[in-house]
Amino acid sequence: MFAGHFGVAAAAKAKAPRVPLWALMVGTQLIDIIFVPLLLSRIEGMEQVQQKSYGGMLIFAQYSHSLIGALLISAIVWVLARIFWGNQGAVFLAGVVLSHWFLDLLVHRADLPILPGNMGDLPLLGFGLWESSVTSVIIEFILILIGMIFYTRSALQRGQEKKRRRAVIASAVMSILLVLALLTDFLGVS
Repeated sequence: MFAGHFGVAAAAKAKAPRVPLWALMVGTQLIDIIFVPLLLSRIEGMEQVQQKSYGGMLIFAQYSHSLIGALLISAIVWVLARIFWGNQGAVFLAGVVLSHWFLDLLVHRADLPILPGNMGDLPLLGFGLWESSVTSVIIEFILILIGMIFYTRSALQRGQEKKRRRAVIASAVMSILLVLALLTDFLGVS
């Protein structure tokens, strides 16, 4: 669900124009960004469960991808973002950060904990749509499409003629890149 997260950022940009697109894009991936050093330090991990398969990894992200961890990360982002983009921008950016966990809930196998470190040994969550590559790709493509529609429509409404052309070109390029990212994930191209 890499490209789908970016679709959420593009849609949020339409509703939070003061927040730069780069901040929304980073926000959608912040939980995964935090996962990387935890993975490298072996605090969290991954295991291949299906060869050459879209979503073929089992993720052991007991801290970065816990629901409470995602809420905490979102709260920190909200506090920091208020300084730069006001309360409305901060709410949207924090919401984009938190959306990562809920989108992962749809596609991940049951590997998402509620509490950090899976304290209390509560059941792990995940609806496992990665088991159906076609279904997860369709959902991800829909997220990209919705994001691009919102983003393009907003950019066209805000700009003068010259800026409108740039907005359409930028939206088209971003859409193509996101669809290519989705296809490389689906086809297992590295």
